[in-house]
Amino acid sequence: MKIAVTAYPRTLQGTSASRRLRISGRVPGIVYGADQPAQTVEFDQAAMLRHLKLEAFHASILDLTVDGVTTPVLLRDFQMHPFKPIALHVDMQRVDKNKKIHMRVPLHFVNADISVGVKTGGGVAQHIINDLEVNCLPDDLPEYIEVDLKDLQVGHSLHVNDIAFPKGVEPIPRLKKENPGVATVQLPKAAPAEDTEVPAKATEITGQKPEEAAPAAGAKKEGGK
Repeated sequence: MKIAVTAYPRTLQGTSASRRLRISGRVPGIVYGADQPAQTVEFDQAAMLRHLKLEAFHASILDLTVDGVTTPVLLRDFQMHPFKPIALHVDMQRVDKNKKIHMRVPLHFVNADISVGVKTGGGVAQHIINDLEVNCLPDDLPEYIEVDLKDLQVGHSLHVNDIAFPKGVEPIPRLKKENPGVATVQLPKAAPAEDTEVPAKATEITGQKPEEAAPAAGAKKEGGK
């Protein structure tokens, strides 16, 4: 899925200028890379917020158009307001189609409900990590990597090197070496047994002192015959 993004040249810079941009409904940003000078730009705030909600926007080659010129870029960083739905700054990196890129790609887990450990073992599938860092050429960059859990058994884990990566895509060397788990199937924890002890009967409060309480039936009164 190709995502088109429009940006506009930005001439004024600095904290005050950026604040005025945000008030006017714009987001300051920068485009850099591919052995070209960095260019300061601005984006439409509403359009950028819509883009940021898309998973693919964070892990795809984007078509960025500035002054009628379209360039392939990656979203490299963005800052959000601490509590307002406002993007504060966006960084885009130009890509060279002949050079490998380093990207974090989301994982999509499939067949968890029919995995051996779930269907016949009564286990529960659990995700350990939800994305992976990979190296690939820009044209090979996937929107996501599918992880098939159908053969996963109870007590077992699926690791990075067990994943069938798309052609031209591979995990970064550190992940290949460490080979961490990405998903597992475990038996659900047993619920704690309910307390069946019968609570003691509450003592009725009469407002009398113990010595003022009526004597038990059949007890003799002091001085009585």
